[in-house]
Parts: sequence; C-alpha cells; structure tokens
Amino acid sequence: MGEGQELEGISRHGRERPDAPALILGEEVRSFGALDDRTNRLAHVLRDRGAEPGTTVAAVLPNGFEFFETGLATSRLSAGFLPVNWHLKTDELSWILGDSGAAVAVTDAAHADLVRTAAGDRTSVLVAGDEYESLLDARTGAATLPSAASWAPVFYTSGTTGRPKGVIQGSFTPDQRRAGQEGQRLLWSWGPDDVYIVSGPAYHAGPGGWAMTALYVGATTVILPAWDAREWLRTVERRRVTRSFMVPAHFIRILEVPEVERRARDLSSLRLIVHGAAPCPVDVKRRIIELFGSAEVWELYGMSEGGATRISPDEWLRKPGSVGTPWPGVQVRVLDENGDERKPGEDGLIYVLPPGGGRFRYHGDPAKTAAAWREEGFTVGDVGHLDEDGYLFVTDRAADMVIRGGVNIYPREVEDALHRHPAVVDCAVFGVPDPRHGEHLVAVVETRQPIDAEALKAHCRSLLADFKCPEQVDVVDTLPRDPAGKVLKRRLREQYA
Repeated sequence: MGEGQELEGISRHGRERPDAPALILGEEVRSFGALDDRTNRLAHVLRDRGAEPGTTVAAVLPNGFEFFETGLATSRLSAGFLPVNWHLKTDELSWILGDSGAAVAVTDAAHADLVRTAAGDRTSVLVAGDEYESLLDARTGAATLPSAASWAPVFYTSGTTGRPKGVIQGSFTPDQRRAGQEGQRLLWSWGPDDVYIVSGPAYHAGPGGWAMTALYVGATTVILPAWDAREWLRTVERRRVTRSFMVPAHFIRILEVPEVERRARDLSSLRLIVHGAAPCPVDVKRRIIELFGSAEVWELYGMSEGGATRISPDEWLRKPGSVGTPWPGVQVRVLDENGDERKPGEDGLIYVLPPGGGRFRYHGDPAKTAAAWREEGFTVGDVGHLDEDGYLFVTDRAADMVIRGGVNIYPREVEDALHRHPAVVDCAVFGVPDPRHGEHLVAVVETRQPIDAEALKAHCRSLLADFKCPEQVDVVDTLPRDPAGKVLKRRLREQYA
C-alpha cells in the first residue's frame, strides 16, 4: 500500500481489530485480520489471471467465504465485481460472461464444468478448493495492495424481456464506492456491534450488498448457505443477529413455521429488518411486524438501476401498501405517456431521479439505456401513484398489465385480493392470449390447506369488479421461484401460453 494511503473497510479493521469476527459460516469463523490478508493474496492471484483496473471478475459461487473474498479482492484491483446466479444454464451463463467481458470467473467444484464450458477461451476460471487455496498459499507475504473498501458491483438484470443486461453505475471510483458505503452506514445506522445474517443469495444486490456494508463498518456477517426458515430462526437466536435484508417470501415461510416453534425462539436481538425485491402482502407484513417485536421492519423500493424510496413500520401502519418516500437526495415522479406529471392518486409510469445527476447505463445497449431515461429520471416500467402526502404506491409493472377486451387490468390488485384469503400462501396472476378478448386472466395459487378453485373465484368476486376476477384459478402445492424467493411469473406465462 502506498505511503500515506488511508486504511478503510476490512483493511482498517484487519489492522485495528484483527481478531474480531468478520464472517461466520456454520462453526467456522474468519476474522478481519485473516480476511484482509486472504483478499490481498487473492487480488494478486486474480491480477495474474488478467484482472486489472477496468476489467470484470465474475463470481459463480453459492453463499460462502469465497464469494465475499472475491468481491473484496476485486476492490483492491479497482476491477468490477459481477455476482452471477449459479443456477443458470450453460447458454445463459455464456451470454453473461461474454457480454460482460469477464477476465476471470471464480466458481466452486460443483459448478466448475459448467463455468469452464460457458467461459470457453475468453475467461480464466479459478475453482475454489484445493486450487484456490494452493494459489493463495503461494502468495503468502505478497506486497500489500490498496485497501479493500467495498466492491464495485455489476448487476445483470433478470431479463424479463430478451437477454439480461449489465447495469453499470457510473465509473465506481474508490471515492464513489466509499461515499456509497458511508451513505448506507448513515442511512441505516450501521455500527461495528451489529451482526448481520445473509438471508438470501449473496449474488442479489440486497443480501450481498448489505453484507459488504457490514464488513465495511466492521460488523459481523453470518452466512446462511441456503434458505430454511427454521434454521434462520435458530441462527438468529444463537448468533444474536441484529439485522437482515429479506424478501416477502422469507416472511411467508417463517410464518408457516408453527407458532409454538416461532415463539420458542428468542429473537429479541433483532433491531432492523429491511425487505424489498417484491411486493409484500399487507396481511403478511402486519404479522411479521408483530413477530419481530424488537425490530423495526422497513421496506425498500428500488432496483438494480438505483434506489428510490423507503418506509418505516410506523409510516406503513398509517399507509399500508405504500413503499414510502424518496431516499435522501432522490426524487420520484409519476408521469403519463407524454411525460406530464400525474395528479395525486393517478397511476402512471414511475420515474426515479438519482442524487447528483448520477446516471447508469446498460452495458453494450445504448438504445435500451436511452429508452429508460427521460431527462434526469429513469423508469424500469413500474406503474404507481403518489398520494397527497408524497407517499408512493406501486400498483404494477407496465409489462405485467393485462388488456382484456380493451380494459387494463393490473395483476397486483388481484394478487392482493387473493392474499386476503386465509388459505392462500402466495399467488401469481397473469394474462394469457385469448382469441375473443385478447387476453384472459389466470391465477396460480399456492395454498396452506385444501381449497376449491371456485371458492377462490368467489372470494375475488367479493372484493373486485367482475372484469378483474380471474377466469381460471389453479391451486398448486408450490409456485416456481428463483433463489431469491421471487415467483417466476415468466415461466408460468410460458407454460400456460
């Protein structure tokens, strides 16, 4: 490290608090001192493989030590960090590695053959395990590279239409990364005494990004390898977890655990739960606020392209269903198709104006980038409205809207109605082609007890106008989901189409 360069992130904690726990996985604990040393050696290994400033390093890894070591090592090289969903198939992974131009891909033994096939000759592949550890051992005593502050992530959108695209946030200089982490620290009152649990896949921005903030401030991160509601409750109690980033599917599964088991766990250490990524049914949120009595349950609305709003539990109880007001420095506008401002209560396209005029771009797709921006704001196609007090309500995605006989129907409204039935765990409502009406409405419903489809139709008719009620209701044991817990509505559309 150059003379006079300020220590920050894990490098500072590794120097000042080398024995403090940074990462916990099962019974194994990795201290800040060990993490700082290992990420420095890994940075040398990655540089030997072709990673350098401005290049990208991909991590095709499940939740584990190596995922976070890779992210922090890229930081020391001023390289971009690309977390990749390890559930992808060869063609999908090949597209992302090729489109991103990844110099190196780090993976584990279980996915090594997949990654090598997808990478071809374009990307060097490093496999966690014996190869990984032997290369790190060979770099023992290597020169100290710049401080490991935080990653510079490159997230690929889920690709609801066409191929996924990488979201590039500005230039991600060290100063920008530091400012971003300082902003997160202040916004959510992070401190070194916090204990964060990784509840979802680390390759998603919420769970993984929050872990990086925890490491930046010197807090402990507990890694949950895979989601299990009972194991989550047990780990929170054992490790005295104080905070987590979650999605509504986690809440639903926790509430499925018998009440006598839930109440037997001491969750009093919890102070902050933040959820996002998908709409949370009102009834589910009320029950989870009650269960996590010691914790504030906040909700975020945002996307890979940028954060937008947040809402506290007290605000939400006053305005159930809202996703809150803008983050500091952010503006939110709701516009019609001509770009004119909609009045309070009127739905339109939601535009987010980032602070300081910051702009993202979609990697290699200037047309898609231009289509997302209108002057200083961008949209991802979400539909909603602001109320008289400036609180945002997201009603649906424009891409999900169903047009039945010329009438617009937003599936989110129908899903909210279905969630009010006590037998419903979760549901997905979408349109399929119909020769007479253009589209007709289908509801696929996951239930906690046997129930007749006609009863669910009658429930909808009791709450909604007839034209909004699904013509077809199918009851299933389990809805298809991605690893983050989001329902794979696109897969259902394809199946039913």
